[in-house]
Order: sequence, then structure tokens, then C-alpha cells
Amino acid sequence: MGYEQAARDAGVDLDVPLLRAGNFDTVAQVGDILYVSGSIALAEGGGGITHVGHLGGDLGLEAGQASARGAAAAILASVHQHLGGLDRVKRVVRLTGYVASDPGFNDQPKVINGASDLMIKVFGPAGRHARSAIGVAELPLGASVEVEAIFEIASD
Repeated sequence: MGYEQAARDAGVDLDVPLLRAGNFDTVAQVGDILYVSGSIALAEGGGGITHVGHLGGDLGLEAGQASARGAAAAILASVHQHLGGLDRVKRVVRLTGYVASDPGFNDQPKVINGASDLMIKVFGPAGRHARSAIGVAELPLGASVEVEAIFEIASD
């Protein structure tokens, strides 16, 4: 089974309309490396975002992990739409996760596991990656989690 099918089997909508909150590209390609802009969990059909709020405040760990998974799903949709599919991905190199956190909340790594777990589910061993999980005061559009990614892809 290819990565494309694995993502769809994991419930990822690879064709969701992507949300841009600024003047930037969702994916920048330099040679065989893809840099994917910070992504947030999109509502079904792309009509907005989900999981608005702060971890340690109005959102609990499970909602944060769901938000991180949703952000990773948006990343996969960005890669799919840029490449025309996921099967050229050689590996996930790095994820950086930002978690809107109330003071005293320090489970950012557990939150970002929601994104990491999806990458490993879709790509298997090629989904293992380096990672940072960072607590921040606010994120765009009130999102609870934002994740950015770097992928290595096979040459055309």
C-alpha cells in the first residue's frame, strides 16, 4: 500500500481547500526538500478551523492532540496538492509544533505527539522525524496548535 492510500485510510482529506492567512506559499520546494508552512487543523471541507483556544485553559490534552493531528493532516494535504500525491515522499525530516499554552502548561510534547503519530501511521519508518514542541502565548486565528514540516522527496 502506498502513502497516498495510507493517508486516506487514516481519514485524511487530501483534497481539502487549504487556508492561507497571509501572503505566502503553503509549500516551498528547494531541490528534493519540501518546506511546509505552519498549518492548523481545518474544519471538515476547509470552511474554517477547529480546536480554538489554549491548552491548560479551555482545552485539555486530548483536544490538543486532535488539533495537532488535524494540523498534520493539513500538512499532508499541502504536500499532496503540491506534488500531486504522497508517494514521492522519501521521509519526514522534521516537525516543529507550536502550542497555544496557558501559563504552567508544559505538556507541549504530548500535544505534538498527535502530529507525529499521524506521520508515522502514514509513512511507517519513513515518518520518524526530528521535532520541537514549543509553547506560545497566541497562534493565528486563535488556533490551539500550529505545525510546520520538512520532507525529503524523490526526484522527478
